[in-house]
Amino acid sequence: MNDKLIIAGKSYSSRLLVGTGKYKDFTETRTALDASGTEIVTVAIRRVNLGQNANEPNLLDTVPPSKFTYLPNTAGCYSADDAVRTLRLARELLDGHSLVKLEVLGDPQSLYPNVIETIAAAKTLVADGFQVMVYTSDDPIIAKQLEDIGCAAIMPLASLIGSGMGILNPWNLQLILDRVSVPVIVDAGVGTASDAAIAMELGCDGVLMNTAIAGAQNPVLMASAMKQAVEAGRSAFLAGRMPKKLYSASPSSPTAGIIAPTRS
Repeated sequence: MNDKLIIAGKSYSSRLLVGTGKYKDFTETRTALDASGTEIVTVAIRRVNLGQNANEPNLLDTVPPSKFTYLPNTAGCYSADDAVRTLRLARELLDGHSLVKLEVLGDPQSLYPNVIETIAAAKTLVADGFQVMVYTSDDPIIAKQLEDIGCAAIMPLASLIGSGMGILNPWNLQLILDRVSVPVIVDAGVGTASDAAIAMELGCDGVLMNTAIAGAQNPVLMASAMKQAVEAGRSAFLAGRMPKKLYSASPSSPTAGIIAPTRS
């Protein structure tokens, strides 16, 4: 089935995007990424060494850009100016790389997005030639505004970052899917494989996760489970589920030709 995820004009076979943080070491990171089948990996510029620290292990050596598409993000940024500055640094470290993930957080407790600062940063980055995939709330109005600014993908939260609470508001996700034409990728809150499958069954174009894999007791096995969940959820969406029928049971086997019981 030729069903590719297309972001900023480039196609990908996998609809699962995976973060590179929180693993015990870079070896586990690479093993989990391989098990997930992902092609796009997020990198927190402020937390991962991409060569800015010469005496530390470099992620580029273990997770080479020749095999994975890097998605540098602005994790830990709380203002538009800080986010823009961080992604300009990422562009320098990655030789002009323009595909980025923007997230501007509102506070360090909930890590809920600050949509006002996010919109401001998105305007600056798009004007500066970046291809912006943007983390935001599940507000369909904000999602449409970000698309209109020129963002390459909208990434609404399922629930709070790192919470593992799953999709708390599928109705808002559906509203976003109905209103924007760029890819919609669920970002944050996925806890287990069923959460990923539900997101894909709703019609989302992909799922991004980090803690759900890195925080599992067996990250590599969970990465494999997430791969299968995203694929199954996408197939179910494309297949089109049967309609729900309240109080209308329908036998799975045909009833025509059944021999009626005889009375003795």
